[in-house]
This record gives sequence, C-alpha cells and structure tokens, in this order.
Amino acid sequence: REARMLLLEGAWPHQVDAALQGFGFAMGPFRMYDVVGIDLEWRARELSGQGQDDPAVQVDNRLCELGRFGQKSGKGYYLYAPGSRQAEHDPAVDGLVQMQSERLGFVRRDVGTEEIVERCLLALVNEGAKILEENIAASSADIDRVYLNGYGFPAERGGPMSWADAQGLAAIRQRLVLLAERFGAHWQPAALIERLMQANKTFADVQEGKA
Repeated sequence: REARMLLLEGAWPHQVDAALQGFGFAMGPFRMYDVVGIDLEWRARELSGQGQDDPAVQVDNRLCELGRFGQKSGKGYYLYAPGSRQAEHDPAVDGLVQMQSERLGFVRRDVGTEEIVERCLLALVNEGAKILEENIAASSADIDRVYLNGYGFPAERGGPMSWADAQGLAAIRQRLVLLAERFGAHWQPAALIERLMQANKTFADVQEGKA
C-alpha cells in the first residue's frame, strides 16, 4: 500500500522498483504485481464490494479496466514483448499514474530513493511489531523468514525485523514519529516498539506469548 501511495504523491512505478531493487530486493513491488497478476486483487475487490474506492488502488483499477493485467496479458505496469518476461518501461503508465494522482487531488512532488526505501521498510517493520504484539506471529524470526523466502527480501539484510534491530529501535521509533507528523496517525509507532526500546531490548528478544 505504501508503494502505491508513493505513486500518487509523485513517484513512478519504475522509480519505486529501482529503489527497492537497489536496496537488495529481487524485484520491486510493481514488477511483482505484474508477475502475480494485477487483476487478482482487482477481481477480489469487485466480488467483495470492498476496497474499490481506496485511493491507493485507483491506478491498479484503471490498469485492469484497460486490460493491463501484467505479464500474462503482455502489459501491466510494464510492457512485455511476446514470449518475453523482460519488463520494459511504458511512458503511458506514467501518464495514467499522473492522471489518477491529479484526479484524486494530490499535488505531485519529487520523491527520492531514500524516502521510497524508508517508507516501504518502516511500514513493514511497524506492521510486524503489531503482529508480534497481537501474538499472531511467534517471533520476529518467523516474520523475517516469510519475507526472506516468500517476498525476495535481501538475505544479507536478514529480514525486515532484523534490519530494524540493526538500525536500533530508538532510531526506528523516531523515524516513525516523524512520518506520523507528516502523513498521519497510521504511522504511529506500535506500542511494542516503545516497550522494547525502554527495556533496551530488540525484536529478537520477543518470545511467543510475551510480546
């Protein structure tokens, strides 16, 4: 969702993907959507009647309305030559992104690589902290394992929760607070981050049922 919001604010799909691949991801989110099929979530939203009005999915919606479902249709966020899986930049998608952004009332601005990486990673970390807090996951290692094996998170970074531990939870909390001041309460740091920081502990110290 954060990657999609970055598009509305001023970034481009190829820019977001390049930033996260530069961090070490196997592929960026928009290349991944093309591989999986943009239409899967779109059809699910249509069937459920929920989420279609969310600003974050309006670019996806428009792409699907145009039959741009991803690799399987030869075009999605990127273009694909017949028989090829090579993603090619399509300026028409940039135009569609800009049109949807302006329609929704966003004032586009320059979005840099550092902001893209920070917001996408911190969104994962904060949600991961909430998952630990609610005992949905037994440990931060389980969350990291999912991202390492299922989503191409760079192995040398250890996963989002290990990455956060390496940054220091005080620094993570401070960056989340700044994002909350800038973008709203959904960025408010999870309570677990505050507790661990005060106890001088890390996500790795959390044991099942004791978050």
